[in-house]
Amino acid sequence: MELEIVAEGLGFPEGPIAMADGSVIVVDTHGGRLLRVAMNGAVSPVAETGGGPNGAAIGPDGMIYVCNNGGFAWSELEGGQLMPHGVPSDYRGGSIQRVDPESGRVETLYTACEGRALRGPNDIVFDTQGGFWFTDFGKTSEDRVDIGYIYYAKADGSGIRQALGGLNGPNGIGLSPDEKTLYWAETPTARLWAAEISGPGQVAQASVPWLPGRLVLTMPGYCYFDSLAVERDGRVVVGTLIEGGLTVIAPDGAHEHIAFPEIGITNICFGGKDMRDAWATASSSGRLYRLRWPRPGASTAYNR
Repeated sequence: MELEIVAEGLGFPEGPIAMADGSVIVVDTHGGRLLRVAMNGAVSPVAETGGGPNGAAIGPDGMIYVCNNGGFAWSELEGGQLMPHGVPSDYRGGSIQRVDPESGRVETLYTACEGRALRGPNDIVFDTQGGFWFTDFGKTSEDRVDIGYIYYAKADGSGIRQALGGLNGPNGIGLSPDEKTLYWAETPTARLWAAEISGPGQVAQASVPWLPGRLVLTMPGYCYFDSLAVERDGRVVVGTLIEGGLTVIAPDGAHEHIAFPEIGITNICFGGKDMRDAWATASSSGRLYRLRWPRPGASTAYNR
């Protein structure tokens, strides 16, 4: 596939959203902001969120819902590439924010669930019921690794519940096109998991009680998984780190890897009239790529 660099200098871009006008909105996790990248590559500010904006999605009200991980400490690698690590000195917790893409107004919807503080919200996906699933990766420091969670919340800020707990670095999250299956990527193990959805914010008990769901794939070799998107035919496309690129995974676990000249491709989204324009973020180098995908992506609930 031909890879086109649409924009550079985006800080640490993640959470791409393909907009109807052909632009793409991304978060800049390093800069604590949202940016809009026009079709010609021009970059303009959308909002200042502070902290560490990560995953983002359009909600039923047209607002942008942002998983804010509270920020990272940062290292600069050779060549100027950025790498997040640890917890910053000004960390105050994670949150779910709602951003008006027109005015840039930012409000905080959730900072905790049933008394448990959100530590590092990472990625988000809406269903057609008006609620959203999101992962909480947690925080990692020299002497501590948080347990991860998946939550389900209402877009109006009226309710949040835990769907799954005891997870190991849950990152990307998505729904099958029929919304019967929840997928999530596990970063440190490079695994893709699935769970059957039994109701809004509820998943069925796994067939093996001590597992969080059904294991779809564990990648061979050494790599990390990041965020994901789903194709119209049900395949899951996962941003892959170390072996930088996109890993395409069928529901039965068959997979292929599309390599990029990058150490890490973190996110992908689909857009365009035929949903075959794929946009991928290369976070460490601050780039946004565009490529023509061989199959259409699935429409998300409120950004069709």
